Amino acid sequence: MAITLASRQLLGTILLAASVALGGQALAQTDALPSWNDGPAKKAIVDFVEATTTQGGAGYVPPDERVATFDQDGTLWVEHPMYTQVMYCLDRVPALVKARPELAKREPFKTVLSGNREAIAKLPMKELEQILAATLSGMTVEEFSDEVKKWIETAKHPRWNRPYTELTYQPMLEVLSYLRANGYKTYIVTGGGQDFVREYSQSVYGIPPEQVVGTAGATTYSCGKDGKPKLTKDPKLLLNDNNAGKPEGIHLMIGRRPHAAFGNSTGDRQMLEYAQAGDGTRLAMLVLHDDAEREYAYGPAQGLPDTKVGAFTQALYEEAKKKGWTVISIKNDWKQIFPSSIGRAIQ
Repeated sequence: MAITLASRQLLGTILLAASVALGGQALAQTDALPSWNDGPAKKAIVDFVEATTTQGGAGYVPPDERVATFDQDGTLWVEHPMYTQVMYCLDRVPALVKARPELAKREPFKTVLSGNREAIAKLPMKELEQILAATLSGMTVEEFSDEVKKWIETAKHPRWNRPYTELTYQPMLEVLSYLRANGYKTYIVTGGGQDFVREYSQSVYGIPPEQVVGTAGATTYSCGKDGKPKLTKDPKLLLNDNNAGKPEGIHLMIGRRPHAAFGNSTGDRQMLEYAQAGDGTRLAMLVLHDDAEREYAYGPAQGLPDTKVGAFTQALYEEAKKKGWTVISIKNDWKQIFPSSIGRAIQ
């Protein structure tokens, strides 16, 4: 019987929890973060967990207050060459135009239908937002759920020809399991669509849908022709869960300031600032994509190529150094990037 990624994560969490219950005896023999190279980044994670979970210690955090937040795109899985949800929306354009033929001759839908990848890549954010609004609304929440599930099961990344759900970062999956084994609740706090990420967060990350905070659109309650209540997705933004919207979303949806926060771009800056501003021991970490051979290299921090997707600016890098945030170098800190079950095939 095949063992799913979620099953492997659950097994790892159980084993780690057992080691903690045994007073650390098993933990001394087991590396909770085997995909990490020894260094400041790995040490920062281990030191944080030990400080916040050791009863009687100065940094002890009661179990009820143990909250850790993670950006998704570029922090938990691959975000290049384009955010996964944007790829979903682009793939949905033909079906949308079939239902609304008048869109075929209108931009940006005309460009998407042309299939010209270079032209599509040059679409400005304002026009991409038009595509997102049109393809993510107008259906019931159940219809949307069904469409996302079908797409996520078959869609593949253009570089590796693998399902997007396989292109998660093994080192970060280990951090999720390590934190949960030590009493932390792990939340995804993403600029991506909340409803979209909730469709796979449990199976991919072991994070239940109620622990996903994302960009959220409005819904309208009504009754269908069969008399049954339904919610229809509207093209109206309720929460832009990016930049300052992340701490706002954390307060709205979680109600607790996180003790640990992980991100990779300027859109995560305020979330890290918010987490660090609390009392007691805090952990703030940023993933720097500096490994073009095994994944991608982009910044523009530290002279890396500039990008519109997941930009990590030099200003953010300087702020991290000034405030004591830990910058994770994919090239230097991660022994492997993707889960071992697929790593040999794509690295």
